[in-house]
Amino acid sequence: MTPERNEKTPDDIDNGVLTTGSIDTAGIGLVGGTTAQVDVDLPALSDDDDFIGDDDVILDTPAAGTEALGADVPGAVDAEIVDDATPGGGVPSTRRAAFHLDEHDAKHAVERVHTRTADVPLQSRRLGEFEAGRETSDLLTADRLLDPAHVVRPEPEGGWQHFLYSISAHRLNLGDGKRARARKELDRRIAAPLGGGAKFVPVLSRKGGVGKTTVSTLLGMALADARDDRVIAIDANPDRGTLADRIGRSSGKTVRDLVRVRGEVVGFNDLSSIVARDETRLDVLASDTDPRVSEALNDRDYHDVAAVAAHYYSIVLTDTGTGIVHSVMEATLELADALVIVAGLSVDEARLASETLTWLETNGFEEQVRNAVVVLNTARPGTPLVRASELEAHFGTRVRSVVRMPYDPHLAAGSAVSFRDLQPATRQAARELAATVVEGLRALAVG
Repeated sequence: MTPERNEKTPDDIDNGVLTTGSIDTAGIGLVGGTTAQVDVDLPALSDDDDFIGDDDVILDTPAAGTEALGADVPGAVDAEIVDDATPGGGVPSTRRAAFHLDEHDAKHAVERVHTRTADVPLQSRRLGEFEAGRETSDLLTADRLLDPAHVVRPEPEGGWQHFLYSISAHRLNLGDGKRARARKELDRRIAAPLGGGAKFVPVLSRKGGVGKTTVSTLLGMALADARDDRVIAIDANPDRGTLADRIGRSSGKTVRDLVRVRGEVVGFNDLSSIVARDETRLDVLASDTDPRVSEALNDRDYHDVAAVAAHYYSIVLTDTGTGIVHSVMEATLELADALVIVAGLSVDEARLASETLTWLETNGFEEQVRNAVVVLNTARPGTPLVRASELEAHFGTRVRSVVRMPYDPHLAAGSAVSFRDLQPATRQAARELAATVVEGLRALAVG
């Protein structure tokens, strides 16, 4: 019995006979922006097909309806299989070439895909522009979301307000009194943030004995007491300065020590061992107390010290000397963001302060003068002989603001100053001066 033959004969291969009876459909599905599927019906092979020669041409005729389908579908895909072995890379011309690619030809078959996409413009829209009435996250504020009936208000300050709060078992809270509200508002003005790096504020006076060092101390204490950032006061008096004596604490180091080790300062701990700090967190850099040193600071030294201070402090106050043409004064004015001019309540002291403003205006510091603050300091007890209101009116025409500093016996002693022990009027004036200086610095940054 002869076994059944399942192998193809050479004639079958040569004549391109398909072993399957028919191919009903062939689908092409490509993943893209739009997928088009084309069903092609091929007739079943008959015995007559075995006699088609290698040179017989198969017409590349699309199935009925496929041409219209590809034209109507947006982004339709045209795909064709190209045999690199055929001349010119075109469509195979015979059935054998179409269905009997050898292994080499199959590896080099290339599928060329031509995608037709419509030009769709891309637009970006901000949040809230998609639909009318949509809200963004910045509208979810605490004032809107929190129920005032359930928010615990802080204990009120003020005699009558606190009394009602206590006897009502904390149920009746009328808020702070007028004086407490004014104090908190002044704290807010002093503590307002400053951007753009360290701000330099020198305190000037061309006449000794008018209270320049005292004003520098009070201004620094008022700033440091209310602000969260660091404040430093530098004694830049070329002669023997007394700024460090007004805070009652000493580090044993001076500005000359900082000039000598400035290259070794790599952190605030290195600097904190040189400066002295008082109870309000004001840092003070003392001047050189060695009587053998005729000049403690020059312009180059001041620039070196200022560069270190600007790296660790937000506000740098400078208690200058009386020599306005000294080299260190020139360096101080070059870095100044705002000026504080101290004038005494006497004819010659007031006139000298006004002449100082004129000198600054004629030497290129007009903008600093317009933004300056003049402090009318009462250094002696009793009623002054000059009318302070007239001085205030005069300087008000030349500078941004004028602040009066009342007489305080605690300051007249010339010893260490305790900010808590000052008279209320003196402490209030110092805080008003600090708020005025901060507002000037903020206005300068905005402008």
